[in-house]
Amino acid sequence: MKTSFAVLILCVAPLLTTSFPFERKGSSPTSGGGKEKRVQYAAWDDVNVLAHGLLQLGQGLKEHVDKTKVQIRDISTKLKILNRTVTEFGKESQKLQREGEALKDRARGLEDREASLLNVTVELRDKAEEMRQDGKTLVERVGRLEEKVEGLAQGEKNGTEARSIQLMLEAQNKRIDDLMERIRLQQEKLDKQNVRIRTLQTQIQQSRQRVDAPRNPSHDEPSTVVEQRDSPAAASDCHELFLRGESTSGVYTIQPLNSEPFQVYCEITSGGGWTVIQRRQDGSVDFHQPWEAYERGFGNLKGEFWLGLEKMHSIAKDGGYVMNIGMSDWNGDLASVRLSFNLGGPNTKYSLYVKKEGPFSPLESSLGPDATDALPFSTSDQDNDRKNDANCAMNLSGESSCGQSNLNGRYFQSPPPKQRHQRKQGIFWKTWRGRYYPLRSTTMMIAPAEIQESRS
Repeated sequence: MKTSFAVLILCVAPLLTTSFPFERKGSSPTSGGGKEKRVQYAAWDDVNVLAHGLLQLGQGLKEHVDKTKVQIRDISTKLKILNRTVTEFGKESQKLQREGEALKDRARGLEDREASLLNVTVELRDKAEEMRQDGKTLVERVGRLEEKVEGLAQGEKNGTEARSIQLMLEAQNKRIDDLMERIRLQQEKLDKQNVRIRTLQTQIQQSRQRVDAPRNPSHDEPSTVVEQRDSPAAASDCHELFLRGESTSGVYTIQPLNSEPFQVYCEITSGGGWTVIQRRQDGSVDFHQPWEAYERGFGNLKGEFWLGLEKMHSIAKDGGYVMNIGMSDWNGDLASVRLSFNLGGPNTKYSLYVKKEGPFSPLESSLGPDATDALPFSTSDQDNDRKNDANCAMNLSGESSCGQSNLNGRYFQSPPPKQRHQRKQGIFWKTWRGRYYPLRSTTMMIAPAEIQESRS
């Protein structure tokens, strides 16, 4: 623009010089040889050219001013945006700083709580040890009293003294029972304290990670701050949820060690939390499923379902679990079986290892004559049972290891089918109601072996 303006000035300058009158020397035609001044004016065309150039110059200056105004307005808008962005970054920085301080305070509070819980745990452990010592002392005293009673029975003392010592012995036994109950309650408190300590340690670690995480948003791209809520570490099974204070049965999320979190149905009782792995109640779900479905799981956790072999193995892979099998018939009668077991992984076809501790009850004998052997899981499309000439899962419908029970069989409403071969495909437990009696409902659930609950 500056160049075009200079060129225009250079073009107009000569015209300006011609717009003023000037003297011109020359001889006059008049007599006497005298000199005469003559005035000359610029031509009309030259004046038009000059005026046109001035108009163009003015138009060019106007366009330049308008363009400059637009540029100044754009610059002002960008400056306002920049000032607002700087203000927002300042506020965000202050907010992040406050959040960091709050997280640090929370972490310090969690550390204080952890230290307090550790002190309480040490006190409880010392108290439990003291109770054990008292119990040992009482046992020794009872032993001496028993010796005295035996001596009295042989005639060393009269009958009155024997009776008094016997009463003392009964009182001591009651004290021992009370002491053992107190020890059990203290052990439960210790277990709950340990769970809370692990939860607090996880929360402290998560808080430290959030405090130490870099919080420098890029100035080139907008950043979105997402608020995160602290949540305790997921429990490994339903019994751990019970130890944390859960008292209502329902669907919860758990996360066994080295496993992804998943949902389960927890049966919370007065003595602990049971993880339900199978439930039959109305025939709404078809249990005649292929291997992949039994491995992954199917059904509805609030109705009929099979949890899935992968999830069962992730819970009980380290052993130390018991299984409770509950059943009901069409008369409303109930029965249950509790067994210690181990569940193998996919390389063993999820074989079930049942531990035999003492003689089996009639109900437990339905697992087979040699229940301590591995029972590989078998379905209609993966025949892993022990019979070489038949596929029990296909013949009995569902999954089967050719035992005397078929909890995943077909669901028959009452009255059952008349044909015998059809009734063989139903849900049965032979040593309770017989092989050809279709049960009304079944529930299979697992829990750690230390669960404090009597057999139902």
